[in-house]
Amino acid sequence: MIGGCCLRVARAAIVLAFPTVALAEEAPVFALPVACELGRSCFIQNYVDADPTSSARDYQCGTLSYDGHNGTDFRLPTMAAQQAGVEVLAAAAGRVVRRRDGVADVSVRGNGAATVKGVECGNAVVIEHSDGWQTQYCHMARGSLRVEVGERVEARQAIGRIGLSGLTEYPHLHFIVRHRGEIADPFAHEAAPSSCGGGRMLWEPALVPLLAYRPRWVLNAGFAAASVTLATLEAGDAEQQPGIDAPALVAYARGIGLKIGDVQSVVVSSPSGQVITRHEAQPLERNQAQTLIFTGLRKPATGWDRGTYRAKYTVSHDGGVVLERSFDIELQ
Repeated sequence: MIGGCCLRVARAAIVLAFPTVALAEEAPVFALPVACELGRSCFIQNYVDADPTSSARDYQCGTLSYDGHNGTDFRLPTMAAQQAGVEVLAAAAGRVVRRRDGVADVSVRGNGAATVKGVECGNAVVIEHSDGWQTQYCHMARGSLRVEVGERVEARQAIGRIGLSGLTEYPHLHFIVRHRGEIADPFAHEAAPSSCGGGRMLWEPALVPLLAYRPRWVLNAGFAAASVTLATLEAGDAEQQPGIDAPALVAYARGIGLKIGDVQSVVVSSPSGQVITRHEAQPLERNQAQTLIFTGLRKPATGWDRGTYRAKYTVSHDGGVVLERSFDIELQ
């Protein structure tokens, strides 16, 4: 049986027990376990919880974790992206020692956590590497696993696809690293207790710039022809671009990792540069795993002016800009 823990907005922790082996201390170097582009087609939602108490903090002493979270979550922006297919890759060469398939790709947001009790990791693979190291890959798509127990795999070899199986609310890979049965953070291996940014990365050197810590991300941003909800964003329905006959023009942005006190705003300008709609939200009252903001207006009686409409999403904190994304749409 494969155990694991997944990303949820609500906190959850699964305790896993693995046999220990007294081997050498040399650490592996890991390839990216997902075939996507960080910051564009996938995002890091959560890191390993580095706080041993009932509180939580990531390896930089930030908020991108929750109590008991034992891996790194590589999240896709929509279910449409998941259904298109994003491969899960072996992070290093090794041998498959466990696998599970057959768990449905269904968000527990609707069915509840009790429906996946005992299979929280969903469809998954565990790979054993040298010197007592293991990697585990959770929440893969049902029927997508490409490897069998006992099979040797190479680094970057496709072993399945990202799914929505097990204890999860949206499509992502929950990637766990263990050494001698203990959780290891590939971003901060052997970091001193309570250090912020200590330890050493176990990622390939070429990946280090791509994996640079970002306390906040823009997960989705664009224009739609109607009001936007988290459900329509998750389904990918908002990705269809409005045309010149659209009944409305709505600019939206979904941020992840936003902090208490953050202030979000969206401003839309017409082809002539005139601000035609804007919205500024109230300061956040608590840290948010994800949050959505949008603003829009109905089509004028005279129709839309032809040209480029521009939007800017801004997050400010204590008077300074901490996150910004500009985007546009051409109406012709």
